Amino acid sequence: MKRAHDAHMPRAKPLAFGQVYATLGRLQRDGLVAEGDRDRDAGPERTSFTLTDAGRARLDEWLAEVEAPAPFVSSELLAKVVVALLAADSRRAGAYLAAQRAAHAARLRELTAAKLDPESALGDVIAADFAISHLDADLRWMETTIARVNELQQGVPA
Repeated sequence: MKRAHDAHMPRAKPLAFGQVYATLGRLQRDGLVAEGDRDRDAGPERTSFTLTDAGRARLDEWLAEVEAPAPFVSSELLAKVVVALLAADSRRAGAYLAAQRAAHAARLRELTAAKLDPESALGDVIAADFAISHLDADLRWMETTIARVNELQQGVPA
């Protein structure tokens, strides 16, 4: 399961083996998966699991659930800008934003190159598109915020 996750979502945070085993244990306990074949293909023994009918029904329910947008703004990027404005000054906030913008732009270039690579798997391209969209939104916010900080430095009301 871990290898399949990491192969299909290579740009996602890798799963920890312990997390996989704990989750499989709960799924099995709840009757959502059943032990399948055991295999020892050139390595340690591996157990495969299959979805039960109840597991398939729960998967269908989960896939039909809409993810609610986050109710609160929670971002270390936002927190650092606000703290820089409150605890330091607008110049410090502007300097931080400029440095962060450069880091975001560099990551955007990396993801774009990975996405355009003809050898990239579909999972890589989808993950890159997702990350690029979020980075684009962050960059737009940073541009707006840099303009506001510059206005603050010049004494223009934001």
